Amino acid sequence: MTPPIEPSPPPPQDEAEFEQAIAEVEEALIALKERYAQVQQDRQRQFELKQRLDEIQIDLRRTRSQQLKAELTRINKELETIELNLESRLFSIESLKEPFWLAVRFGGIGIVVGWILKSCAG
Repeated sequence: MTPPIEPSPPPPQDEAEFEQAIAEVEEALIALKERYAQVQQDRQRQFELKQRLDEIQIDLRRTRSQQLKAELTRINKELETIELNLESRLFSIESLKEPFWLAVRFGGIGIVVGWILKSCAG
């Protein structure tokens, strides 16, 4: 029985490309996690503002206060900003395409290389 042949290490360029791809996927994941946390915070703030808006509208019917009108305007502007952020910055399939295909490409290459090494060794 002959001892198995040790595979040679991958060329440095392939290894560097692979490490670069992994770093890009990690950065995309970190950005996605940060965006998810921001969306959660915005949704919570939106809920709180809507509750406060309802309270102000009830109080405004009773008192007609200028201070309440100013706060109502400020809350409406903040709600518009939050809703715009939620609509425009939610992650989409487009933002996940590149990391997905990088993972598929390099994962597939790893499987193929593994099969080739196994067939050479076996």
